[in-house]
Amino acid sequence: MKGMRIASGAALTIGALAVTGVLLAPAALAVTPGSATLTADCSGFGGGEATLTATQDGTAATMTLTSTEITAPIGLGADSVASTLTLVKGGGGSTVFSGRENPAMAAGDPVTVGPLSGTVASGDSLEAYGGSLRMTVFGITITCKATGPQSPGPFVFD
Repeated sequence: MKGMRIASGAALTIGALAVTGVLLAPAALAVTPGSATLTADCSGFGGGEATLTATQDGTAATMTLTSTEITAPIGLGADSVASTLTLVKGGGGSTVFSGRENPAMAAGDPVTVGPLSGTVASGDSLEAYGGSLRMTVFGITITCKATGPQSPGPFVFD
């Protein structure tokens, strides 16, 4: 009987500690807004509205760009586009996101690149306007620039 009380007491103590750990665990970091729209000019390769989607996990962050108005000039295999996205940091400087992530796209398909990886600090405010997206495909570099500020505003990281 005494052994059963000790076991029950230990189980209750462990349960209470688990609940306390859940309640006191730090909140997940988040970037706001989660996505923003912009209009991009890609010189002779077209342009139009695009959406940037951001995620954050501590100091690691990703950006994915999708656009139904900017299209693939030729058929592209998965992970064949080397992309570098440079965003302007509020207060000066810039942050770079890069990678070789993209789905397979046929000629004329909407463009998607990312998730592109980068590093952020708490409080960073990042804006596409003034930065650029460089995509290199088969040795040809396509540079896109935002023609105005993104909406609803810059990405702010926790």
